[in-house]
Amino acid sequence: MARRVGWAAGFGCYVLAVIAGMFVLTDDTRLAVQVALWVVHGVLLFLGIKKFGARESSSYATLFIVIVSWLAVGVAGMAREDLTLQQRGKTVTATVVSERLDPSDGRKGRNSYYTLEHEDGTRVPGPEMRTTSDLYDVGQMVTVIEDPEADLRPQTPGQADATGDVLGAAAFALAAVGSVVWMAWRGAMTERKAAEVAGRARLWREQEEKLREALRAYPADRRGYIRVSPREYPDLTHGRAARIAWEEGLRAEAVGNGGAWRFSETVIEEVPHR
Repeated sequence: MARRVGWAAGFGCYVLAVIAGMFVLTDDTRLAVQVALWVVHGVLLFLGIKKFGARESSSYATLFIVIVSWLAVGVAGMAREDLTLQQRGKTVTATVVSERLDPSDGRKGRNSYYTLEHEDGTRVPGPEMRTTSDLYDVGQMVTVIEDPEADLRPQTPGQADATGDVLGAAAFALAAVGSVVWMAWRGAMTERKAAEVAGRARLWREQEEKLREALRAYPADRRGYIRVSPREYPDLTHGRAARIAWEEGLRAEAVGNGGAWRFSETVIEEVPHR
């Protein structure tokens, strides 16, 4: 059990390390390379989760962990942009000089994009400001945080709050690690059930062998019956005992047993054996 706990803890740390590593590599690595890294991560996850023993759901758990890890990286990236904008940005009042919408795509939501200008007529640096709904009109004044390096979109102070993104990234990362713990627990339960089944099978074999020895060694009473107590064989049914007796050349009596199992070469009514 201690080894399983250690393996689960190590694997959980590996998942967190992958999330952190992909977060660092996101800005400097091409998309194709990122996809290849996620695929390799998925293969390693699958092989590792199989070691927990819950093989029937390893592929689903792997897919879930990869997806929530990717979401954690993406949301953490948005939080990083917000924090960067807060740290180096400058709060200004700007005027909306133009707006546009995403092209219509069925029922999919359409983002709004706004071009902003300072009071002196110069454009607010960076890409257009983006919102998930149409909030502003041309000519409207809006307070935004602009990026002096023109890398990040201007945002309102409310948009630039990274608290929600940080919590979201943490929740996705926790879900990924939680899935590792869940699969480790499932593997432990599977292992425990297998041990219980093996234990019961061993008891059955031991009790069957004990009954065979009793049928060979016990003396018959004056009516020719060999009597045994079923309490000595709690894991055997009367039908199974009848089968064992049949294999030993005897039959199990179905009537007049008085709480015992009776066996003889000839009986009044035979117990069907299994």
